Amino acid sequence: MALALQHIRLIDGTGHVYERATLLIRGARIVAAGLSRTMTIPRGVTRINGRGLTVIPGLMDCHVHLSLGAEPDVVAAVESDSPSLTLLKSARHARQTLEAGVTTIRDVGSRDHSIFVLKQAIDAGILPGPRIVGAGLAICMIGGHARFIGREVEGPDNVRRAVEAQLSAGAEVIKVIASGGVLTPGTSPDQAQMTVEELTAAVETARQAQRKVAAHAHGASGMKNAIRAGVHSIEHATLLDDEAGELMKQHGVYMVPTLSALSTTAAGRPGCGIPVSALDKAKAMTKRHQASFKKAHQSGLLIAMGTDAGTPFNYHGDNAQELERMVAFGMSPMEAILASTAAAARLIGVHETVGTLTKGKQADLVVLDGNPLKRIDVLRNRSKIMGVMQAGKFVAGPLAEG
Repeated sequence: MALALQHIRLIDGTGHVYERATLLIRGARIVAAGLSRTMTIPRGVTRINGRGLTVIPGLMDCHVHLSLGAEPDVVAAVESDSPSLTLLKSARHARQTLEAGVTTIRDVGSRDHSIFVLKQAIDAGILPGPRIVGAGLAICMIGGHARFIGREVEGPDNVRRAVEAQLSAGAEVIKVIASGGVLTPGTSPDQAQMTVEELTAAVETARQAQRKVAAHAHGASGMKNAIRAGVHSIEHATLLDDEAGELMKQHGVYMVPTLSALSTTAAGRPGCGIPVSALDKAKAMTKRHQASFKKAHQSGLLIAMGTDAGTPFNYHGDNAQELERMVAFGMSPMEAILASTAAAARLIGVHETVGTLTKGKQADLVVLDGNPLKRIDVLRNRSKIMGVMQAGKFVAGPLAEG
């Protein structure tokens, strides 16, 4: 099977924009991409006239929790649901994410190892959903943040065993908790959790299996501990200071800002169902979080898109809200798209396969009725998504139905 998308605006994920371009796809791969006037379409190729349409790489969200359903009190929801019900909900969340144009996700914390079962079902074509790079259980200190989707451990040796258990279960990324958090009662976001020695043990064990480590860290002290331990990304980086930012730059550590998480929680009103402690913490940190993002962007830190989808009122399928926030706080639309495609692919470790629409890459893409470089919110408008392609096949949108 071969397909040519002709006369499109092509935003290829490398920073280039081609007007009146053609994308030629054979099977799951891109075989040619460039200006229409320079390309000859072979006979027998199905042609789609994309005049007025924009094509971008499939979006990537580096921080989601498919097992969380964006309920006001996600901790209570997870604890009250049976594991099987959580898995069924996770499958629905995966479909919603794919239909929104997100073709790859990094799931950085689940209630159990069923995330790997869901990944297997999606990879086998049994269920629709994005490509999943999953962590399984987060590694946290005893009584620490995220214990409701984590494994509580103490001491470097126990951390090593916990990481080995995750890897054995199928983890392709390891998640560690380096500071307190918003949703876990009794934890302070600006307080470090896990020791440098424990974090280092996690990184060393993961490195032996050629796996990366993502560190949850709101406060600067937790960030610094995690960076010095060798992690690959700081999730949230809410209270970034100059020293932490310089360390991130020096070591090539990515910031995954998850602006949407605090914003959607902080927007809640008293009585909305969000626990008072979580609501208070989110409201107290939101403006500082925005300032940290602006500082990171202005300083040239590596940034990859992540939403923390699944947290209160932060819905799966509304992932593109993160790009709107990144643009509102200083990024250009092109920078936001690159953070959600090529940069995200490099962080996740799938950049040799996806992330750009260039020859030889897998054809993961989104066809839009509009120009996101002029209006980034077109990505969030479901009626403007004409098609979502995964591995050369339209899986959502009107083009999938034609």
